[in-house]
Amino acid sequence: MDLSYIINNLGEENDLTAPAVSPPIFLTSNYYFRTVDEFRKAISNERENWIYSRGNNPTINLLCKKLAALEGTEEALVFASGMAAISNAVLAMVKNGDHVVCVRHPYSWTDTLMNRNLLPKFGVEVTMIEGSSIKAITDAIKPNTTVMYLESPNSWTFEVQDLKAVSSLARDRGIITIIDNSYSTPLFQQPAKHGIDLVVHTASKYLGGHSDIVAGVCCGSKVLINKIFENEFLTLGGILSPMNAWLLIRGLRTLELRMNHVSMVAAEVIDFLKNSGIVRKIYYPFMNDNPQFETVSRQMVKGSGLFSVELLTGNIEAIERFCNSLTYWRMAVSWGGFESLIIPSCTFVKPGLYSSLPANMIRFSVGLESAEVLIADLKDHMHLLT
Repeated sequence: MDLSYIINNLGEENDLTAPAVSPPIFLTSNYYFRTVDEFRKAISNERENWIYSRGNNPTINLLCKKLAALEGTEEALVFASGMAAISNAVLAMVKNGDHVVCVRHPYSWTDTLMNRNLLPKFGVEVTMIEGSSIKAITDAIKPNTTVMYLESPNSWTFEVQDLKAVSSLARDRGIITIIDNSYSTPLFQQPAKHGIDLVVHTASKYLGGHSDIVAGVCCGSKVLINKIFENEFLTLGGILSPMNAWLLIRGLRTLELRMNHVSMVAAEVIDFLKNSGIVRKIYYPFMNDNPQFETVSRQMVKGSGLFSVELLTGNIEAIERFCNSLTYWRMAVSWGGFESLIIPSCTFVKPGLYSSLPANMIRFSVGLESAEVLIADLKDHMHLLT
């Protein structure tokens, strides 16, 4: 299906209330029925009918149709946050006594789900593995393994997994594969085409793109999405509001333009940093010296605007002065919005978060500014690191 058709037209062919260019927002919580028989038929299949907006809503369903088409899957569900999408997808596929294989160093709240507060409390065992090694994944599988959770690439050091190899390994054993595809978006990587069962996103980032919503997405087959919908989705209630769904539809209109821009500008900023004399190592999937470059090139179209650098200096005070002085690179969590952001790993040294990261790392998220402006900002302040 043509990308421009999905973004601009899919699901909007029929006028719902008026011939509006922008689809309406259905801010209704409830739907009425003219007869008891209509009501009875609708309530017997909540997945297909308008009953209550905790389940279905026209604005939200339009968004789901577009997201499923973008990922190349049969269906999609949207949630109130990326972690709601991740949690619902994982919880729907496990029960007490099951085992999950998860890549090491995932998103911090995914790590919390896997290891600290939730899955272990309900009797689900988790093994964290080095995801770049298919042998490590194979060796971690147990007779009770039901889920393999991937993050390819992850959002700090950008290790990837061989999606085709992992999906083949899992499918032969009846294991469900779930991947966080937030970094690449469906434009730069489509895991379902490599055999991955469920694809999740934090839509707060590139899919939304304007840093004004928090949302999550899960895409997959009709069977698996229905399984999530009928139990975890309806029961836990982590639903997206129609207003945020509409804003996310708006964000999709410019997704291709934004992704191509951040990819191009990131490449220019990385070229500058390679020759700046302040960097020891750059973490980015499409670096030529990346040992996983062949795998990256096989399953990803290009890199997005997120990358990390390990600085030459280990002087934390100097790193803090540098970060505090930047003008266009704002310090904040998250990434993927219109604004360019940095987050220095030394932020986490005292709280003890991300303790496996070197304290002299900085993660950069390129926004919609020009390469010239962002490079000039770095150039003007890099003397603080020497």
